[in-house]
Amino acid sequence: MAMFVHLTSAANAPRIRRSGIRAAGEGPGGARGVYCFPVLPSYTLTHQWLRELARFGSRGGLVAVHVRLDDAQEVLVGRYTDRARGDLASVAAAEAVRRIGVLEDPRGWEVFVPRAIRPREVHRVRTAPQVAGWRYLPDAHGVRPCTCHGCRVRGGYGARRLRERLPHPLDGPPPPVKVLLARVEAADPADPAVLREALHWFGMRRRGPLARLGRLAGHPDPAVREDLVWAVGRWSTPGVSELLDALADDPHPDVREAVEAARDRD
Repeated sequence: MAMFVHLTSAANAPRIRRSGIRAAGEGPGGARGVYCFPVLPSYTLTHQWLRELARFGSRGGLVAVHVRLDDAQEVLVGRYTDRARGDLASVAAAEAVRRIGVLEDPRGWEVFVPRAIRPREVHRVRTAPQVAGWRYLPDAHGVRPCTCHGCRVRGGYGARRLRERLPHPLDGPPPPVKVLLARVEAADPADPAVLREALHWFGMRRRGPLARLGRLAGHPDPAVREDLVWAVGRWSTPGVSELLDALADDPHPDVREAVEAARDRD
């Protein structure tokens, strides 16, 4: 039997003891299952994901759930960077333990069980130290954090102070809304650069003044209309769906493709 550890909120412990672990994790292709890691001789490596998972909050801290799986149970194994590329390997549980156990540096590796864990497979549930493991990514300690729009974690502890201390030249912190609207109002329609820059900053917001920007849907430059789609596509402001519906029939193919992509990522 292969032994793995699953880290979860302490509030889930009573339910797990009673009913097992739900298939709440999302794997490649939208499959539902449970993420875990083999129990290795190194206590620190076994619980390496603890501090990273703790960043996203938990009720009562995190606990370690030890589970026993049949050696022949099919699982997916790989590094977390392989998940986005769909490169996780499908192997038996025993083979997943062997592959990770022989690695010189197994940090960042994970195992995905494509089903729920049954109650009889739960070996034990115990408290875990809340200081083991790495944060953000292995070897991140001592590395200057990146504050670009793709790397930063919105709402993370100290995220705003970090962006103010280490502003990214392209990704913020963005100017105030009043400043951006003033730039949009004063922009020369024949020079779309100012409009596109303002829309870039608006795209980092969760809501915005859609009524003031909606007129740009009729701008003669298709690049401005496309940037408008990317800026407001994820907003929760009422009226976004209607604006995207109107731009879905735009005469320029880039604008229509932007609308389709914005809808697909919702």
